[in-house]
Amino acid sequence: MKKFLMLSAAAATLAFSSCKKESAPATEAAADTFGPVKTNAVDYVQSNLPKKTLQGNYSTNLSLSNDTVYVLKGIVAVDNATMTIEAGTVIIGEVDANNKPGTLVICRHATVQAVGTASAPIIFTSGKLLDGNTFTTAAPGDFGGVILLGQAPCNVANKTIEGLDAIEPFDNRFGGSVANHSSGTLKYVRIEFGGYILSANNEVNGLTLGGVGSGTTLDHIEVAYGKDDSFEFFGGTVNATYLVSIAPDDDNFDFDNGYTGTIQYGLAIADAYATHSASSGNSDSNGIESDNNAPAEDANYAITPKTHPKLKNFTIIGAPALNSWSAPGYLYAARIRRGSEIDFENSIILGYPQGLVFDATTQDFVTNNVSVVKNNVLTAFQTSISPTSLNNKADANGNKRNVWAANGNSYARLTQPFLNNSNVQVNPINTSASPATAGGWGAFNTQSRPFWGNTTWMKYYY
Repeated sequence: MKKFLMLSAAAATLAFSSCKKESAPATEAAADTFGPVKTNAVDYVQSNLPKKTLQGNYSTNLSLSNDTVYVLKGIVAVDNATMTIEAGTVIIGEVDANNKPGTLVICRHATVQAVGTASAPIIFTSGKLLDGNTFTTAAPGDFGGVILLGQAPCNVANKTIEGLDAIEPFDNRFGGSVANHSSGTLKYVRIEFGGYILSANNEVNGLTLGGVGSGTTLDHIEVAYGKDDSFEFFGGTVNATYLVSIAPDDDNFDFDNGYTGTIQYGLAIADAYATHSASSGNSDSNGIESDNNAPAEDANYAITPKTHPKLKNFTIIGAPALNSWSAPGYLYAARIRRGSEIDFENSIILGYPQGLVFDATTQDFVTNNVSVVKNNVLTAFQTSISPTSLNNKADANGNKRNVWAANGNSYARLTQPFLNNSNVQVNPINTSASPATAGGWGAFNTQSRPFWGNTTWMKYYY
């Protein structure tokens, strides 16, 4: 039976309690809660619409309207043209004769204009949710994913995007020298049950962005229940706002090959029952993972531009307690490695064995102020920030740290942040008792909540 929990972040103001309780997490009610759990198994209403199959490569402009469900059969690429997708349009995937799942590729000489609304998002999803059969259930990998390529700088030239064959009948390379290049707009878009593992470390993510420039608009996008990462940025300069990652089998947010954009307001919620299908039995699943480059590209991780995401107002959520993780489990709320730099500010991490972790090639960037870790709640089951030699630096920069293995929300004190927590509704809004509330930290502060939109565009499945 399909179950889903609708997210709601209405403009109503949170009714804060006037009393702080220091001994246990607060559970105060919120006027803008994230909705009740529903257990009905109704498919999308669009399952009654006619279906049209798209297959192969398109080099002329293409318009998709919301009176039709579009079926991507195998890899569908748009090159030297524009794809326009009307608000409320639903797109599903179908495996082709080569066993490739329905996947949309917008090449670096093409654009997409996918502008949904809060009440009529554009949805890429499993065909099992539009087959008119309430007994079929969706699963990660039912849809391939969305791949957006651009001409902005990367630290490896003319690289082919991961998840596709090295040689394709279309241009699958990304990057260039146009920092402000535009690949179009993705706004109020939901990508569900995506992912495809071509080979080890070569997968299609929910949303893959290769060399995407700052002229591109990414706003209000959710990626849910993917077979690999939710979002992966390979180089590029694109900025983004209001990104949501729900229960991927690998990382929520992944950065590589010189990505240098700014993302503000990001939410990542892990699923304690994820299969970690992309990890081959060895967990490498994190809330955030950031690398400058792969070892084969440069063993010293020094090629430029350096990967340096600027992340502000994120909320990264793991599991309720250390023993609730399934094997092999998640590791890090944020893993900054292989020469990557980062700005991480005004954010909250909780519910992971380890919090914000830097390896030997990245920790000096924090000490020398190349990477900025400022004004965050950093809490974990075992280590809040690693190595612990960075503790004094973190404390001096206004971060608040805590370790508590028995209760993942003991310090951050969000309303109810955990997915699959005995079917209690999810609500990641800070309570008045949270140390993040006074500073307006995290994804859901008083300034951002009205801009998250209504209940329709985001959804949790479990």
